Amino acid sequence: MDYKKVYEEWLTNPFFDEATRQELAAIKDDEKEIKERFYTDLEFGTAGLRGIIGAGTNRMNNYIVAKATQGLANYIKQRKKQAKGVAIAYDSRHCSPEFADVAALCLAANGIKAYVFESLRPTPELSFAVRYLGCVAGINVTASHNPPEYNGYKVYWEDGAQITPPHDAGIMREVKAISVQDAITMPKQEAIHEGLYEVIGKEIDDAYMAELKKLVLHQECIDKYGKELKIVYTPLHGTGNIPARRILRELGFENVYVVPEQELPDGDFPTVSYPNPEAAEAFELALALAKQHDADLVLATDPDADRLGVYVKDKDGEYHCLTGNMSGSLLAEYELSQIKATKGLPKDGALIKSIVTTNLVNEMAKSYGVKLVEVLTGFKFIGQKMLEFETKHNGTYLFGFEESYGCLIGTHARDKDAIVATMALCEAAAYYRSQGKTLWDAMIDIYEKYGYHVDAIHTLTLKGIEGLEKIKSIMDQLKSHTPKEIAGLEVLWARNYDNDTATNMKNKAVVPTGLPKSNVVYYELEGGAWLCVRPSGTEPKIKFYYGVIGKDFDDAQKKSEEFGEAVNKMIEYMM
Repeated sequence: MDYKKVYEEWLTNPFFDEATRQELAAIKDDEKEIKERFYTDLEFGTAGLRGIIGAGTNRMNNYIVAKATQGLANYIKQRKKQAKGVAIAYDSRHCSPEFADVAALCLAANGIKAYVFESLRPTPELSFAVRYLGCVAGINVTASHNPPEYNGYKVYWEDGAQITPPHDAGIMREVKAISVQDAITMPKQEAIHEGLYEVIGKEIDDAYMAELKKLVLHQECIDKYGKELKIVYTPLHGTGNIPARRILRELGFENVYVVPEQELPDGDFPTVSYPNPEAAEAFELALALAKQHDADLVLATDPDADRLGVYVKDKDGEYHCLTGNMSGSLLAEYELSQIKATKGLPKDGALIKSIVTTNLVNEMAKSYGVKLVEVLTGFKFIGQKMLEFETKHNGTYLFGFEESYGCLIGTHARDKDAIVATMALCEAAAYYRSQGKTLWDAMIDIYEKYGYHVDAIHTLTLKGIEGLEKIKSIMDQLKSHTPKEIAGLEVLWARNYDNDTATNMKNKAVVPTGLPKSNVVYYELEGGAWLCVRPSGTEPKIKFYYGVIGKDFDDAQKKSEEFGEAVNKMIEYMM
């Protein structure tokens, strides 16, 4: 249907509430805005929904949330699993509690019990709750680290991971098959009375905390040094404040200073333009507080507390930013080395990473004799491998992470967990202090042991319809014309995950990539360098990931800067 006709339908049909119709009436003379809101349906992708809050088919609102939930309910009923129920959590963003209730009451109207958290909770606790309660699925209302105008809707399956094949395709098919007017609902009090709406909270919190404590490897180091380590933490106005502080307090870390301006939940995220622990501005207030207290490490979780940003202090008092690759490698080394020392590594132990994550851990896996498993970008693929290990008994999960500041220690959840990462980094700080080292010393030790790998990312934001077309054009160019060299480095292998080919550029031999179809290209270059390009699955962006190896830290940094300049020139050429 023509987008103008869809707009008129939403504007005049009494099915839509008065506030929605008034919002749309206010843009009646803004042709571009009408088109942006109605030229397409907000896509229910492989992880769910994410978009700008507002009225329209291409926006996040009660009607789109209800439609998505009705599709999910239809799929659950097809599989005859409605008796297991669905767990629902939400974060601090605008409309999150409302969207959670819309989803819960749609499920209830379909005879599917909804377990709804009493207040905001982090993403990893939702993943845990699905498994703990034995639910068939989970819904988390969050837009993670997106700007304040966004919200989202992530769907999890009964293993606790975000939906993967065949469930993602099945749910998407059901969502696409219906209209917003097909979604049903029921009054909240009626749902509660019929046992189809249950509020959850403390029991899940306590069980989640108990699972995290089981993962501590050196409580004796925390007992000895936890009282003197100084930790600055910011939840960036999100969900991490209570659980992060609780686990640190209960383990024995007494000097935890929370950034007061960013402590309380606030969907406007007033102290940052972008609530992302990858962004330097997110740490401005935390670093000021760290210098005031001479803190040893500075931690920031994103709004749904699945990703952790880190700064660590060296012996000279200087603070160093750890990228997601660095903090993930630091935790991987700590976990592997100390599991080996305290329990012994299992023969089928595995470390899992995404294809855009640092190759430093490839060397780490070799050193410890554990299997390295590479997956596509998206932590759901790490969760998928964890399920495979359990069902096929072909591996034991040890650690998994992505370069985008997300990792998971343990198997209590099946998504990134910044709460357990916070706990483990603080434990690692206590352990290394027992050896007379800082976390920065430990990071340098890793580079000395495995090579000075420096990895970076260049992100290009291209909004709107024109932006989508430009992103497609860039990807098409890369797929059809493989460069012979990048930054003066010869391309040795070119992987096109869209057609499952890995091409040896010298002899033109072609082999499968071994991973599912995805809109991604990857170039292996001489000297251990690499470049990977992919559109973001959640934002209007195209991302250029790259890595180099240097003979020392300064050399690697210089090579990375030069490579980044070459990437910029490549982008300019393709634009």
